[in-house]
Amino acid sequence: MDRVDALRAFVRVVESGSFSKAARDLGIGQPYVSKTVAAIEARLGVQLLTRTSRALRVTPAGLDYYDSVRQLLDAFTAAEERVTSGQIAPSGLVRITSSPAFARMFVVPKLGEFRARYPEVMIEISVSGSQVDLIGQGMDVAIRIGQLADSSLTARRIGTMRMMTVASAEYVRERGRPERPADLVGHEKIAYVFHGEAIGWQFNSPDCELMVDSAGFFRTNDAEHLRGAVMAGLGVAHSGSWIFADALADGDVIELLSQYAPPPSPIHALSASGRRMPSRVRLFVDFLAEICAREPELRLER
Repeated sequence: MDRVDALRAFVRVVESGSFSKAARDLGIGQPYVSKTVAAIEARLGVQLLTRTSRALRVTPAGLDYYDSVRQLLDAFTAAEERVTSGQIAPSGLVRITSSPAFARMFVVPKLGEFRARYPEVMIEISVSGSQVDLIGQGMDVAIRIGQLADSSLTARRIGTMRMMTVASAEYVRERGRPERPADLVGHEKIAYVFHGEAIGWQFNSPDCELMVDSAGFFRTNDAEHLRGAVMAGLGVAHSGSWIFADALADGDVIELLSQYAPPPSPIHALSASGRRMPSRVRLFVDFLAEICAREPELRLER
């Protein structure tokens, strides 16, 4: 294994968190990957990874080395792509992190189309209800919904999420229809939890922006569980419209307080700043933008 391939093996071990997974991804034997990483450590005279029978962890020196090596490999790949532009099809692995519901509803069903275009590109999706460390977890792209707080990442806006207040038709028949945000006081509220805290509901009144406490009988950090609770008639929820698009069309769920709806929230594809994006990653981000453009509830034009 030459120096570049050895570095690629080390990067894949860090990103996959396993020698065996890295070997499988690279199509080589696990002992060979272990020996390669050990050789890098011996050459540098520093421990990059700590190994136990149950886990593999990256040392601080290993994280620093990984970040530098990843940038070098990205630059190397970009140089090759510039020289061979139009001659070699994009290839390699793209690692994405997304919320479970968004990945299941919009990304995974479309992957066959992406594969038909770029058969040499592999996709790995890691789902999480919370924001993961993009760089620390070795992700190429993070799909994030809402306003961004982390300015250290490069963001491309690919879509828009419309927030709405909803309840099942059965719930509205039994409990009545709130006509203004203040009427929610007498209703069961289904809360979305982020980092252990129930998210307040934002409304626009004619005079000012309102926030409503979302504390209620049921709360969850998963959009599909929130949808399930609404469909079961457990209460009123405040959520992205894309979660309920089909149920709204069928009349099983009713939009409430539409005149008080807050401004739409952005959907971004994030990548690590300071790195030249490999063509396979750029093409997948373009594909994500296509997905959003086709979905009425995700389109940028609002």
